[in-house]
Amino acid sequence: MKLAIGCDEAAYDLKQTLKKHLADAGHEVTDFGTHDALPVLYPDVAFAVAEQVAAGAFERALLLCGTGIGMAISANKVKGVRAAQCHDTYSAERASRSNDAQIITIGARVVGPELAKSIVDAWLRSDFDGGRSQPKVDLIEAYEAGHTT
Repeated sequence: MKLAIGCDEAAYDLKQTLKKHLADAGHEVTDFGTHDALPVLYPDVAFAVAEQVAAGAFERALLLCGTGIGMAISANKVKGVRAAQCHDTYSAERASRSNDAQIITIGARVVGPELAKSIVDAWLRSDFDGGRSQPKVDLIEAYEAGHTT
């Protein structure tokens, strides 16, 4: 799968771990930074990644920061993106299956590296179910487009 990954300085080490984990699993991973542990403004990274996902350049993306909250809020500002903060495997699976989330966010100060690998794996194994969730995702997309149903 073609994936994007990005982080702020709080999650640099976790990003490096997950990037290797994903590459070892055969995924094509593009790193949007940060590329060191120097402070950055996480919205800049989130916007860059989310815009590429919305444009179809990547199937999915992973964004990391201290809590995962700021990255999720920022990515969700980009039209066409559904980003979900995930700190367990069930939430990661449901982010995909129920919400068709193209991006998940993880907090490096909340989740350890081994759990983070499991979260990412659970998310990548899951596909959108449609079904009862389809009208909900459709309504989100319609609202975003400025229409109500």
